[in-house]
Amino acid sequence: MNQISIQGGRAVTTNKSNWAKHLILATAVLALGACGLPRTGPTKQELIAGSVQKQGNAHIVEVTDHVTRATAVVPPLGFSPEFQNRALVGSDTIRAGDTLTISIWENVEDGILTTAGAPAALESVQVDGEGYIFIPYAGRVKAAGNSPEAIRRIITRKLAEQTPDPQVTVRRTAGDGATVSVTGSVGGQGVYPIERPTRTLNAMLARAGGVSIEPEIAKVKVIRGAKVGEIWFEDLFKYPQMDIALRGGDRILVEADPRTFTALGATGAQNRVGFASQTLSAVEAIAQVGGLSGAAADPKGVFVLRDERPEIANSVLGRSDLNVPQRMIYVLDLTGTNGLFLARDFGIRDGDTVYITDAPYTQWTKVLSALTGSLSTAGSIAALNQSLTE
Repeated sequence: MNQISIQGGRAVTTNKSNWAKHLILATAVLALGACGLPRTGPTKQELIAGSVQKQGNAHIVEVTDHVTRATAVVPPLGFSPEFQNRALVGSDTIRAGDTLTISIWENVEDGILTTAGAPAALESVQVDGEGYIFIPYAGRVKAAGNSPEAIRRIITRKLAEQTPDPQVTVRRTAGDGATVSVTGSVGGQGVYPIERPTRTLNAMLARAGGVSIEPEIAKVKVIRGAKVGEIWFEDLFKYPQMDIALRGGDRILVEADPRTFTALGATGAQNRVGFASQTLSAVEAIAQVGGLSGAAADPKGVFVLRDERPEIANSVLGRSDLNVPQRMIYVLDLTGTNGLFLARDFGIRDGDTVYITDAPYTQWTKVLSALTGSLSTAGSIAALNQSLTE
């Protein structure tokens, strides 16, 4: 239906159905804008809607002092008594595979091995698999199980039967008899002999050039046959009993802490992040990713999502019937009286997800932006349509 009106001294025909179309179009645009607002993730209400209390499968737990104590579980690292109670390897005991350097002096001008004043140097004399070495004119000498001093006396006695008053020195050098391999994040990877200065773990790491990563996240693993021990590098200094004696064949691996957590939502960075220290609190985790986003974050909506072991879940929830891992969502309100203290005491664990929700103000801002943008778009469409119908 058309309506005629007088505008500026001339008759103008208005089509009511066109204005109705414009109104419907604008309403549709507004609805689409409201439903499709961009955001960093689920809202606080959506997370709570998935709780066990609302027939979901996750327990929503407000963090309290009780919760921080119940969840404060840090897997201990250290060496078992089997590692700690072993005595130091005798640095003077020769083993099969060791290499010896032997020097012999004779007191005669025309000796059996050399001349007077000039030593006969036998370098890189390796102890064979049966534990023997061969010395000219002295024959086979039992070396394995003896000290360099004992071998010196044996060689001296045997040579004394061939030349008067021989002088002998025996020195153990690097060999395969008592060595360890050091690999990973160290200054110099390689195979090193266990010698007097390097009979303990810490000394051997120093011999290999020390750790080449941040000491706070360095873990040291010792593999001895089928047994494995692991410790934080810093604990070698805190607990002297953990600086264990090494054994031939030990494999030492230095690596960075592999634990990570995932940061999502209104944070400075959304990423998978490695732990920066042995223990990591919720406050430290947030700080690691640049803190809360000042333009979007809701400090009342800090969530930590975790699959909790049944014994811990029972303790947190005050129950005793749970026997399988439980999905837990821990809620931190940083604006509360003790909010920051609780966040400082609540520990983050490997595999956790730290999620920060958007502030309500942010959502309203997005709604207003969508509304104004939709109205502008609708007005442009109406103007275009009018120009086409005129």
